[in-house]
Formats: sequence, C-alpha cells, structure tokens
Amino acid sequence: MADQDVVFRVKRYRPESGAKPTYQEYRIPYRDDMVVLDGLNYIKDHVDPTLAYRWSCRMGICGSCGANVNGQPRLTCGTYIRDVHRGAVTVDPLANFPILKDLVVDFDDFLTKLSSVTPYIVREDWGDLTKEYTQFPEDVEAYRQQSLCINCMLCYAACPVFGASPEFV
Repeated sequence: MADQDVVFRVKRYRPESGAKPTYQEYRIPYRDDMVVLDGLNYIKDHVDPTLAYRWSCRMGICGSCGANVNGQPRLTCGTYIRDVHRGAVTVDPLANFPILKDLVVDFDDFLTKLSSVTPYIVREDWGDLTKEYTQFPEDVEAYRQQSLCINCMLCYAACPVFGASPEFV
C-alpha cells in the first residue's frame, strides 16, 4: 500500500456545542513509513486545523499521544498505519476518561490517585544525606516494571476494572 491514500475516521467532540461525539472522515496521502501520529499531524496541518490531540516526543517516551486506534489503546507515534489499516484507521480518545475535546481526555483524576499511592522510593535512612542512597539489585527488581511507566494511560484505557469502577486506583 505504498504512495496512495488512507482514510482516517477520527472521533470529534466539541463540548461547547452540546452535541454528542461524532466521527469525521479524512482522506490523506499515505506512505509505508507513516505512523498514526503522522496522519493526525497531516490532518491538522493540511486539512483541519481544529483537530485537537496530544503529542510531544514522537519517540514513545513521553506517553502524550495515547489514543484508541481501531479499538486498541496505542501510542500513535509508534503505531504504523500499515499494521492497523483495515479499510480505514479509526482513532478515538482513550476509553475510561472524560473527553475534553476530540482526542484529548482529562487525566486529572488519575494524577490525583497516582500521588496518593506514593509511586516513588521513600528514603528510610535520613542519616548522612551527602552519601548516595544505595539500591541493591533485588530492590530494583521489585519495582522495575513500575519504573518503566511513562504515564501514557494505555493500561487505564484497557482496564475493565477501572472502566467499571472509577474509584479503583
């Protein structure tokens, strides 16, 4: 599917209008090396400057560009169109979060809950603060998985427990 067009179906929501979210379709030029974020950027730059979405690093580091792509929570900067194109690429805001506008969702509740669980190392020894705080391999292994979190919210968007019970941390 090189050098042709692809259709993007993007969920649009304008809260100030009072209308419910709807889909809008865009036909854009396609190259085999394009990721979904490239498609969204093309739409914003060349077709519809009112499209709202988040992105920052383009390298899968910051987590800003999370969205549902064809029903799956994904980072749009790391999702190649060639891997998800099935007639159209459907892009929705992440599930389980209030929609602020188009693909932008409200993370405030998550961020409040995150700080309540102390997601960082708390120093137990406050003796000599000029010394390095030693971490042993077994200590690091205990929280390695959590240390890889980039706060992209994909896990929350996919979590049926959070979807059914928003009080869940």
